[in-house]
Amino acid sequence: MRWRFPLLAVAALAGIAAADLATPPPEAAIPAGPYGDAIRRGLAIITDTRAAAPQYAGNDLRCANCHLDAGRTAGAAPLWAAFGNFPVWRDKNRRMNSFEKRVQDCFIYSINGTPPLGGEVLLAVSAYAGWLAQGQPIGVSPPGRGFPAIAAPTLPPNDARGKAVFTEVCAACHGEDGQGLKDGDIIINPPLWGKASYNWGAGMAQVDKAAAFIRANMPVGNAGTLSVQQAWDVAWYIDGQTRPQDPRFAGDLAATRAEHHNRQWSRYATTVAGQILGYPATTPPHHVPPGHDF
Repeated sequence: MRWRFPLLAVAALAGIAAADLATPPPEAAIPAGPYGDAIRRGLAIITDTRAAAPQYAGNDLRCANCHLDAGRTAGAAPLWAAFGNFPVWRDKNRRMNSFEKRVQDCFIYSINGTPPLGGEVLLAVSAYAGWLAQGQPIGVSPPGRGFPAIAAPTLPPNDARGKAVFTEVCAACHGEDGQGLKDGDIIINPPLWGKASYNWGAGMAQVDKAAAFIRANMPVGNAGTLSVQQAWDVAWYIDGQTRPQDPRFAGDLAATRAEHHNRQWSRYATTVAGQILGYPATTPPHHVPPGHDF
C-alpha cells in the first residue's frame, strides 16, 4: 500500500499509465552476503541518514524526505530511475558526474555534509540504488524519474497566499514555524527552513523544483490535492525563508547570485520582508559539526 498510492498519483499527474511504472524489488529480496550488507547499509543511509552516516549529516533531514519510500516512489526522484542515467554532464558543477558524485552533491546541498568519493557511505548508497534499478535500461530515463512537470502558475507566486497554504496544509506536519516535528531526538518530519534544513545550493531551494515536488507528493497521503497555484505559492513562501549558506559562497553575495542563482525561481540574494536572503550575518553556516544540538 505504501507503494501503490504514490504510483497511481504520479501516473495521474504525469499522464503515464500506471502499468508503465517500474516496481523495484522488495526489501525482503536483498541478498545475503557482503553485497547484501552494502545494500542494507545504503538503505539505512537513505532512511535514517543522521544515524547511519552521522559524520556527514549536518542537519535534520534524511535522504528519504525527498526520495520517498526509501527511493522507491515514482515522481519523487526514485533512485531506480536515476541510476542507469549516469555518468552524465551536469551544468550545476560543470563536469561529468558519476552516480556516486551525484549522491555526494545531494549530501553537500541537501544534507549539509561531504562524504568522500570512494568512501563507504557513497558506495553503499550506490549499491542500494543499483540493486533497486535491476532490469532498468541504461541511458534511458524511465517513466517516473525526477518529479512530474508542473504547469506554470496562473498568477505570480505570492508569499501571503503561500503562508496561508502552509498554515492550513503543511504546518500540522512541519510545524507552525517550519522547523519540523521531533519526539526527543527522533525526527518525525523535517524542517523546511532554518539552520537544520537544506541549504541555498539544494535543488529544493529552487522554487520551480520545490513546487513540482509538492504538487506531486504533498501532503503525504493526499498527494495531488493542492492546486498548481497553491503548490507554486507555498513553494515560493518556503523558499523565501532563511536557510544555511550555499557552500559555493566565497564571500560575495552578488557574485554567488550571478554565478549560481541567476534564474527566475531562485530567491537567493533577494530581499524578503526587509531581509536579504543569504546575507552572511543572518545566514546559518553550510555545515554544522556532528553532535551539534539543532
